[in-house]
Amino acid sequence: MQIFSNRQLAAITAAALLLVLAWDMSGLDLPLARWFGGPAGFPLKDNVFLSGVLHDGARRLAWVLALLLCVAVWLPVGGFQRLAPLLRFQLATTTLLAVLVISALKSFSTASCPWSLADFGGVAHYTPHWMHVFAPDGGSGQCFPAGHASSGFAFVGGYFAFRHTAPAVARRWLAASLLAGGALGVAQQVRGAHFTSHTLWTAFICWCVAWVMDGLRARMASSPLARDIGEPA
Repeated sequence: MQIFSNRQLAAITAAALLLVLAWDMSGLDLPLARWFGGPAGFPLKDNVFLSGVLHDGARRLAWVLALLLCVAVWLPVGGFQRLAPLLRFQLATTTLLAVLVISALKSFSTASCPWSLADFGGVAHYTPHWMHVFAPDGGSGQCFPAGHASSGFAFVGGYFAFRHTAPAVARRWLAASLLAGGALGVAQQVRGAHFTSHTLWTAFICWCVAWVMDGLRARMASSPLARDIGEPA
């Protein structure tokens, strides 16, 4: 099965960026949020399945999977044995780094969650997230990008790790990561925790982190350190 070349990956990344920017400019975040909430808030905010299973449970599962990826760097089993040590290291560190990048961006963000807006019973006023640098919305902030969706999107690095040795696995891994991140993002949107744009930017940022890490790994592949840990030339 054919894999994407670096030029194709650049085109895909550029197209994804344009799509995310197009959504931002569409102004559809707030109208879509109104499908799930109103002046009294979001009825499903505390839904047991959405908050207990798809939020708390999925987050714990993601951390368990990330821990297993770290263990697999030194103790590979199953399909991970098909990856050179440096590729296994790339996969584990990419996953953790993607989560850290999203968390860091959230910690500095002044964008508030939908459930904090006056439209939904809160105190903040709606402001597009990129405008918060100039005009904070008056809320508590720390809601952009979507942290919970990164529990799925952070694993997109598996595509880059497997794409040369097992292209079919790489594509399935990518599809599973995108579906998981998308599902978790939608669950949070229904609860009023995030806008659609928050989820889309999380997916794009996680993809870029994975792509950059793959480029760094490729540069390291011919280094003496990489040869020492078993990376094939």
